[in-house]
Amino acid sequence: MNVKCSSDTACFHSILFLYAVSFTCNMKKTVTGFFKLIRHRAGSLALLLFFITPDSLFAQSDTSKKLNEVKVSSAKAQQLQTITPSQQISSTDFARYNAVNVADAIRDFSGVIIKDYGGIGGLKTVSVRGLGANHTAVLYDGVQINDAENGQVDLGKLNLNNVQAITLYNGQPTDICQPARSFASASVLSVQTIRPGLNAAKPYLITTGIKTGSFGLINPYLQWQQRLSNNWSFIINTYTENANGRYKYLINDGVNTTTQVRIGSNISAQQADGTLYWAKSDSNKFNIHINYYNSDRGLPGAVILYTPPSTSQRLWNRDFFSQAGYEHIWKNGFHLLLNSKFTQTYLHYFDPDFPNSTGGLDQHFTQHEFYQSAALSYHIMPNWEVSYAADLSVNNLDADITNFHYPTRVTVLNVLATNINLNKVTLQASLLNTNITESVRTGNATAPRNIFSPTVMATVKPFNDQGFQIRAFYKYIFRAPTFNELYYGFATNTNLKPEFTNQYDLGATYTKNLAGLFEYISLTADAYYNNVTNKIVYIPNLYSGYSQNFGKVDIKGLDAGIKTLARLGNDYKALLSINYSYQNAINITDPTSSTYLNQLPYIPKNTVALNAGINRGKVGIYYNQVISSSRYYNNNNLPDDYLPAYAISDASVVYKGLIGHLPVTVSADANNLFNKSYVIVQSYPMPGRSYRFSFQITI
Repeated sequence: MNVKCSSDTACFHSILFLYAVSFTCNMKKTVTGFFKLIRHRAGSLALLLFFITPDSLFAQSDTSKKLNEVKVSSAKAQQLQTITPSQQISSTDFARYNAVNVADAIRDFSGVIIKDYGGIGGLKTVSVRGLGANHTAVLYDGVQINDAENGQVDLGKLNLNNVQAITLYNGQPTDICQPARSFASASVLSVQTIRPGLNAAKPYLITTGIKTGSFGLINPYLQWQQRLSNNWSFIINTYTENANGRYKYLINDGVNTTTQVRIGSNISAQQADGTLYWAKSDSNKFNIHINYYNSDRGLPGAVILYTPPSTSQRLWNRDFFSQAGYEHIWKNGFHLLLNSKFTQTYLHYFDPDFPNSTGGLDQHFTQHEFYQSAALSYHIMPNWEVSYAADLSVNNLDADITNFHYPTRVTVLNVLATNINLNKVTLQASLLNTNITESVRTGNATAPRNIFSPTVMATVKPFNDQGFQIRAFYKYIFRAPTFNELYYGFATNTNLKPEFTNQYDLGATYTKNLAGLFEYISLTADAYYNNVTNKIVYIPNLYSGYSQNFGKVDIKGLDAGIKTLARLGNDYKALLSINYSYQNAINITDPTSSTYLNQLPYIPKNTVALNAGINRGKVGIYYNQVISSSRYYNNNNLPDDYLPAYAISDASVVYKGLIGHLPVTVSADANNLFNKSYVIVQSYPMPGRSYRFSFQITI
């Protein structure tokens, strides 16, 4: 298919036309034609949606009426009753959990394992239900943060200053009018940023603060919300973070235990984030989002006995993305969602001690992504909704490495979904089609892939008591190999197959508002089974490892949680949240192998997360503990691979009050309260006891 555009507007309509035909048997030609169009018109297409006003997209008068504000007072029962297992934390609870980034905020979730290399600037990734970080999609205001190079998102880079809520969905989000990417992972971590809630009487809101403490931490930040008119407003967020990263840890040589100081982990990071909002009504709105992140950090090497750790490795990041979204809901039942995104990420890695013939590594990587999504749903009846979504993304990677392949990946996603509510029964189903085509400048590219992935979900409320619900889902999903797994290193493997996963879940939730000592109680429990084939395993060697498909994995688990709030008199409130996870993740590849039925690396069988607190008026005291059973860092499960259990406790005191008429929040945190020595990743010791203080004022 040849597409010629006389203008940017014509190009935009051509894109929509290509979406309509992308599900036909001519998909390959369609993608090729669009790729050529992207290549020649990349600049104009990336900015096109940003400069089209919503009124010009859909000319329709707004007949909605403004209603006077009505304040509603009700019990604070936690809303856990979704068709798919989900967990959420909001900005009001970040202080309770001693959280400063997204990784901190979700570490107490059931089924979650945070892989943390230690320190303020250390890499932090999330694995959900034993499937690994590559199986979790991270959405930022509904649009995925995608890394085609290594497939993982560093959650330590996502600061909480601009975050309203974080929700983890097993399977996929419950709303079927979503970008197709929301259906394309085993689990979804959705980060929702703060939206302006200003009026004519208070047209602006400025929040500023600073965090300081151990490791030489200095972290000032600023947020400015501004109402421009009845329809327009913006939010700007900035912060800078500097720390020397030095922390004490214990090391045992088999006879003596000594205290060492971790060096080479300093960080200097800055981020600027701005969003412009337009809203004619709640059902007709538009936003433009721009984000830039810059960091320079040290990467201290592994701590090995009698070998000085490397302190000269460094990592520089320069990440930019711009995304735009438009949403329109018509009274006749149609719901339209459009999203566009352009991303450029730059990574510079330096390791002068790497043992190779050139005397170290000094590598630069730049990747780009052009992304467009369109989703349309329709309520056939008030209780029956159907939707269709189509996404198109173009990813490429450049590097200054000898014999590099310079890959480009074109991905087309199409998904049909339906949701029907039959009073006590809710049913949801979707069918995702993924078409991936790759090309390289040198060498051989991986073969094209065209895969269908079904999902079926259901909930049942068997009793008149609407607080009890049974839920179940099945999802067949995969994750494609990353650019690094396919093309990086001296020994590449372009024959890698995707990891395929069958997910099964059966669970129940119970939520009850109470009138006595306890204000509410919420209970949830889910048993699950994940079966993975074509597991991608990295095989290391002295100079550069390679990846290969290596077998099958069975994961059986249980997630359970309880939340409650009690009124103790004299305005005291006690809060309690406990989450428990059991994961039996075993290798079932070869019955004759020594690793058969062994637990997978870094997955503890049992974890418990407890958060408790007491508050009265303006002051709250909170305690948080995470307990992990022992693990192995190698699939051999030998004594030399053993990582002992640990229990880490944090505590915080939070004051929320006024200085004059200005709201302030002051907090003091103690992390690793009892100064425990532990590791999450082998040979990367975690910090001992540390402190953090913060002050925030809103004008």
